[in-house]
Amino acid sequence: MTVARLYEPTRRTGFDLWLVVAPLLAAGLGTVMVYTATRTASGVYYAERQAGFCVIGIIVMAIFSILDYHRLEQVATAAYVAILLGLVAVMGMGSSALGASRWISLGPIQVQPSEFAILGLILAVATYCARRPDGLGWRDLSRILLMAGAPMGLVFLQPDFGTAIIMAVVLLVLLIAAGVPLRIVGLLLLAAVLAVVAAVEFGVLKQYQVLRFTAFLHQNSADPSIQQYIYNVQQSKDAIGTGGLFGTGIGRGTVTNLQYVPEQQTDFIFSAIGEQLGFVGSVAMLALLGSIAWRVLVTAVNARDVLGRLLAAGIFAFFAFSIFQNAGMATGIMPVAGIPLPFVSYGGSAIVCFFAACGVANSIARRRGV
Repeated sequence: MTVARLYEPTRRTGFDLWLVVAPLLAAGLGTVMVYTATRTASGVYYAERQAGFCVIGIIVMAIFSILDYHRLEQVATAAYVAILLGLVAVMGMGSSALGASRWISLGPIQVQPSEFAILGLILAVATYCARRPDGLGWRDLSRILLMAGAPMGLVFLQPDFGTAIIMAVVLLVLLIAAGVPLRIVGLLLLAAVLAVVAAVEFGVLKQYQVLRFTAFLHQNSADPSIQQYIYNVQQSKDAIGTGGLFGTGIGRGTVTNLQYVPEQQTDFIFSAIGEQLGFVGSVAMLALLGSIAWRVLVTAVNARDVLGRLLAAGIFAFFAFSIFQNAGMATGIMPVAGIPLPFVSYGGSAIVCFFAACGVANSIARRRGV
C-alpha cells in the first residue's frame, strides 16, 4: 500500500477534514485544561481569552485553507522582513517576563513575534528552494544559513532558547526535504554543537542560563542551585503521577487546583492533562496531536510541487518537535525550554500560528492533484 492511499481528502471539497477536526478537538480540550489550571486564582479570565484566541485561529485557518498556497510565495520576502522588524522591535520596546523580552503589547493583546518567526522561516526557505529546481549549491546553502541565522539570532538574544531550537530543527528538516545530502546536514549539526560550546566557554550564555537548560540531567541532586531550576519539573511530575491510569477527573486535580505547578497553563499544561485525565487521557491527547503531525507529513509526501512539499515538511517539524519537547519537559525527559503544546497551551500567538499552519497544510492537500 502506498502512502498516497493512506490519505484521501474528501472528494467533494478536497479538504483533509482531519486537519480541521483534530485541531478543533485539541483546542477545545486545551481551553478546558487552561480553565482548570487557572480558575482558582483568576476564574474564567484565561479560559475566556483562550477561547477568543481559538476563534481567531479558526478564522485564520479557514482563510489559509481556502487560499492557494502559491500566493504565499508572492509575499515571502515581505513576510520575512516583517518578522525581522518585529523581532528587532521586541528588543527595544517589548514586554518582559521571567527574564525574557518576547512580547509586543498592542492594547489588551500581547503579540509574540518569535512564534510567527517560525512560520516566516518556513515560508522564506521553502520559497528560496522552490525557485531553484536544479538543486542547491554551496552558495545557495550559505544564503539559506544567513537567511535563517538572522531571525534565529534575534530570538536567541531575547533570550528564547526554546523557539530558537525549534527554528534550528525546522531548518534541518527543510534542508533534508530540499535534497541537501545528509553528510552536509551532519556537518551543520556538528557546527551547531561547537557554536553552543563556544557560547558557553566565552560567556555568551551565562551560568544560570546553562543550568536552567541542563538541570534536568541532575533531577536527583540536592544542590540548591540546581533544585531551583527543576522545581517546576518536579511539581509537574508529581501532578502527572497523581493522575495514575485514568486520572482524578476534570476539575478534581489536587495539584492543579492548588496551583503547585508554576506556569501550568502555558509551558506545563501537559501536567494538568496527566493529573486529571491520567495515563490513558495523556496518551489519547498525544495520539490526537500526533495524528495532526502525521497528516501534515503525508501531505508533504503527496504535495504536487517543491514549494508544497517544503512548506508541509517545515510545518510537520514545527508540530512534531513542539509536541515531543513540551510533553518531554513536563515529564522530565527533556530540558525546560518554554515550548507550548500545540492548540493546548495558553497563548494567543502560538494558537494562531498552529491554526495557520494547519490551514496552509490543508491548502497544499486540496491542490495535490491540480
